Amino acid sequence: MSSLPKAGDFMGHPKGLFLLFVTEMWERMSYYGMRGIFVLYLSTIATAAAMGWDMAYFGIDPLSAGADEAYQKALNSNALSILGLYAMLVYVTPVIGGWFADNVSGQRKAIIFGGVVMALGQFALGTPHGMIEGLEKEFLYLGLALLIVGNGFFKPNISTMVGDLYTETDKRRDGAFTIFYMGINLGSILGYFVVGSIGEKFDYQYGFLTAGVGMLIGVILQLALSNKYLADIGKVPSAKQGDDAQAANKPLTSEERDRVKVILIMSFFTIVFWAGFEQAAGSMNLFAKYKTDLVFFGWEMPASWLQAVNPIFIIILAPIFASVWIRMGDKEPDSPRKFAFGMLFLGLGFVSMVGAALQIGDDANTKAHVIWLVMAYVFHTMGELCLSPIGLSMVSKLAPLKFTSLLMGMWFLFSGLGNYAAASIGQLVGESGPLNTFGGVAIMAFIAGICLWLLADKLVDWMHDADTSQDELEILEEELEITADKQ
Repeated sequence: MSSLPKAGDFMGHPKGLFLLFVTEMWERMSYYGMRGIFVLYLSTIATAAAMGWDMAYFGIDPLSAGADEAYQKALNSNALSILGLYAMLVYVTPVIGGWFADNVSGQRKAIIFGGVVMALGQFALGTPHGMIEGLEKEFLYLGLALLIVGNGFFKPNISTMVGDLYTETDKRRDGAFTIFYMGINLGSILGYFVVGSIGEKFDYQYGFLTAGVGMLIGVILQLALSNKYLADIGKVPSAKQGDDAQAANKPLTSEERDRVKVILIMSFFTIVFWAGFEQAAGSMNLFAKYKTDLVFFGWEMPASWLQAVNPIFIIILAPIFASVWIRMGDKEPDSPRKFAFGMLFLGLGFVSMVGAALQIGDDANTKAHVIWLVMAYVFHTMGELCLSPIGLSMVSKLAPLKFTSLLMGMWFLFSGLGNYAAASIGQLVGESGPLNTFGGVAIMAFIAGICLWLLADKLVDWMHDADTSQDELEILEEELEITADKQ
């Protein structure tokens, strides 16, 4: 067991918490800043020319009628496809990085390694095309590969270290994860505003370079201050701590098998949710850029700023949702029904996008009012709060001890599949139009919500009271802790 740091407290918490807060803030600024401009960068004519994605590459005759429009649709579709594959792999590699830290390196080294590799990935994306003429595409894929690998080592380990700052009985844990969670969302807001503004108003590659600098700041802070404020936390792999090597060779009981079924069924439904939710970085981002009126008093707002609506409302609504569940007492919905509410809110968000599509109609010169997208992001945030923290909490409660890491990895794998499916749905916007596509996603979300509601009683039976076995304080702590981990 790692010794707890003795650097003193700040605001009633170990000072190491605020080091982890700032480290995570810079990493999330880097991650979300890049994500906010990535599709916009790939869909520009200048980027396409550098990558060799000309009209012939997509089989478009430049002399045919509507060639320019077809070319832009092809670029959008290509950008969404690359984003979808990247987003899926980002959710797969943390399983490997978490195992490596637990068994080989410890969390501290994994975080430093992951941060450095991610910074290099951002710098590869941000290398000016004039310096790497003929190698632009190679640097694009190198940058993405480095980001995927680095994220795998960073993402699963820093949240674990927050919990390690406290003993298991320390009642300050819930407040600690609330503070850490604010760092996550503050970082994403900074990413959308800072990186988004630099990318859209100056040069997309300058945006990537800015994201890389942000990541490096987080790494430097860790290297400079971790020994002082974190003591030995994260240095020793958890598998090598203590002599508690329990051999779990006993077969699962029927009760445990039922609980595993619940995890897998509800994980499957998350594919639908994330396939819709992750339109934020893809088709909704492109819709904001090209189909939404972003001009205010003669100034055009960067399209990527709209994605900041989600973290802003997460900060506003998360404590409200957590307290509402508790105050409902015996009337609090079970986990499957909370999932169903999440699907409902997702569907309502796309109803708002249908409103935006109806406003622009078939007129290429008409643009939708920005309020449609703001409403969509707010509904999607409410859906996220009903599903994401609840789902991770569910996995932690239901998973048999010997399969906890595996089933948590499966949860993230299904999230990754949802991200990949999001790219395919986003491509349909260019083929079938925003009205049909957004309307279809809304219907899909409502159907999934109804199915979950109908299955809820059976799923609750299979949980065998795991959903109701905690007191109010434990539930509040878990809600806030898991909400931090979901990012």
